[in-house]
Amino acid sequence: MKILFGVLGGLGLFLYGMSIMGDGLQKSAGDRMKRIIEILTSNRIMGVFVGAIVTAVVQSSSATTVMVVGFVNAGIMNLTQATGVIMGANIGTTITAQIASLKLSELAPIVVAIGVGVWLFANDKKVKNMAEILIGFGILFIGMDLMKDSVKPLREYSGFKDMLLSFGNHTFVDSLMAIFTGFFVTAVVQSSSATTGILIALASEGLLPIEAALPILFGTNIGTCVTAMLSSIGANKTAKRAAIIHLMFNVTGTVLFMIAFKSITIKIVTDLTTLPERQLANAHTIFNIVNTLILLPFAPLLVKLANKAIPIDDIEQSDQKGIKYLDDRMLETPSIAMVQVNKEILNMANLVLESYELSVKAFFEGSEKIAQEAFKLEKIINNMERSIGEYLVKLSNTSLSARQHEIVDGMFNTINDIERVGDHADNIAELAIYKKDNKLIFSEKGIKELGEMHERVLKSYKESILALETGDLNIARKILEREGEIDHMEKSLRASHIGRLNRQECNTSSGVIFLDIISNLERMGDHTAKIAFAVLDFPDR
Repeated sequence: MKILFGVLGGLGLFLYGMSIMGDGLQKSAGDRMKRIIEILTSNRIMGVFVGAIVTAVVQSSSATTVMVVGFVNAGIMNLTQATGVIMGANIGTTITAQIASLKLSELAPIVVAIGVGVWLFANDKKVKNMAEILIGFGILFIGMDLMKDSVKPLREYSGFKDMLLSFGNHTFVDSLMAIFTGFFVTAVVQSSSATTGILIALASEGLLPIEAALPILFGTNIGTCVTAMLSSIGANKTAKRAAIIHLMFNVTGTVLFMIAFKSITIKIVTDLTTLPERQLANAHTIFNIVNTLILLPFAPLLVKLANKAIPIDDIEQSDQKGIKYLDDRMLETPSIAMVQVNKEILNMANLVLESYELSVKAFFEGSEKIAQEAFKLEKIINNMERSIGEYLVKLSNTSLSARQHEIVDGMFNTINDIERVGDHADNIAELAIYKKDNKLIFSEKGIKELGEMHERVLKSYKESILALETGDLNIARKILEREGEIDHMEKSLRASHIGRLNRQECNTSSGVIFLDIISNLERMGDHTAKIAFAVLDFPDR
């Protein structure tokens, strides 16, 4: 029991250190993570590099793969791109094994002490983030050292040694048992890095030669697929296909290496170094790099097989309006989640634009059918505001920098302003129906004036969306200048129309509708200006 508790305690420290180090790296990477993720839209080769880099930062291939499932679920990455990222994630996760195999245990307490000292006394957020990386790095090695010390007594148990050595036999059953062991342990602890850490601890004490370790290592790669498979439950079918591709990639690689490359790999790693723990780390890296080089050209085939396993249906092919980019899986990497929220806000803003244009069209054409389309959109928009707001609350509770917290607060205000524009569009649609039902007639001049004000507000709102998307400060400033013009126009049109009413040149009921519409348009201009202010405050969002 003492050995078990020692291994579990060391494993806990190892995972905790890895988590702290990953959090520190994420915070330090910050906006660079955003730029990295933008590369995902290029091709699967770049996806491999991005997957490796992101995994090296978050210190978990499972987290990256779960994130990929989220991207696919949100419809911002296709399966071919996702395949490249998944392959890259497998390469990136070997960084942890390489770090863990280094003999730095004696330095670990000093590193932790320095990290804690810096963290306690530093005021700069970036310095604190760097301190967290040091603390996590040190704790990781303290955990490794504890695991190594805990397994030392196992050298005296011949039964345990014989069991591990049997995994190195070339019989099918022994190899299968070794692969299953790696799979089972990884599936339970939900981390291939954790399993690799245990293997390195055993190897460093001379308990696990590379011949026996290799099939177990292959099993850990299959075991890490369990996390992605579980995360795809409840996601759409495309996300499930991404999880299946991850499984096919690792299973195919394991079969290839067990049949053709096992002996070659053992020769290469033993020629490079005599240290068992380094041999194990190198084998892990070689497996994933070679597997990627072999299977990357066949990414379209993997996608095709995944599509056959889960066929595309008609509902999936339809263009559904509403939430597209939000996924709780992305909250694991807050900087990327923020990018997705911004995309969702733009999605909502464009839906409001569609609603606004439909409402005005319904008014000018006297179409109840078009007005009903606008009403349907308004319900979707209200649901979107609620969903984005709930997601922002979750995001604000993650590890964000002070600046990121400010941006999240600004996003709350922006979605409220966008939703209010949608409300005023809904009001115009209601006025359109009232106009049609009551057969109200508007003067030619009145219609012309409404059209002119609508065009000015529409231009401002379209530019506010562009400013949100690009962070262009010049566009935002132009919107604010036009806001004064819109306010002046509303007052001028109100005065001239009241004059027409007094001269009995217009129907009274039509006149009330006219005044309601220009009032709604003016309020739209106000909220558009607030969106522009948000861009000026947070151009880096």
